[in-house]
Amino acid sequence: MTVSEAPLHIDARERMLVAADKLFMELGYKTVTLRDIADAVGIKHASLYYHVPGGKEQLFIEVVERTLRAHQVGLTHAMAAAGPNVRDGLAAAAGWLLGHAPMDLMRMQRSDLREIDPAQASRLGRLMQESLLKPVSTMLEQACARGEIAAVDCNVIAGALVTMLEGLHGVPDIAFAFGPGAWTGKTRLDMAHYLIEALLKGLFPRNVP
Repeated sequence: MTVSEAPLHIDARERMLVAADKLFMELGYKTVTLRDIADAVGIKHASLYYHVPGGKEQLFIEVVERTLRAHQVGLTHAMAAAGPNVRDGLAAAAGWLLGHAPMDLMRMQRSDLREIDPAQASRLGRLMQESLLKPVSTMLEQACARGEIAAVDCNVIAGALVTMLEGLHGVPDIAFAFGPGAWTGKTRLDMAHYLIEALLKGLFPRNVP
């Protein structure tokens, strides 16, 4: 939902948070100004300080935390609803992450978090782990315990998987192709399922040691 599409009954603070989230996630912390956010909401620049006395940094921290908390709840519920099968759980994680706006985690780590108070940056970094990686790694650990998958470093696999799925947001949906017809007609979710299947089965032939 864009800011212009937000229902009129949503209060000014909520519209401000929606606008800030969209701009920060698309353009990055350093590029976005409070005036950009005020213009997107249709209020005066000075009015933002009524809602966020701490200015841009406070607003950035609030919207990132809010988004991560929503991911934590959504991912956990989506994978739980998919049942215990690891393939279904990973597919549910892909559906959740690709069904929501990307966070550009690499940019946030390289740039955005370096622009704010180090203590807050460290806290948000930990929250990223808890919200995006922990639900997936926990599901993988449970699959390991059941003997459904081999014993692996579930944290590493979860980190790689979430990064891969987030990266698919940058792939043009449907029209992308790596060669003659390779991805023709494939959605991002199709690609995610293909990559998950490759991860689960491995790339080497079964007779290769």
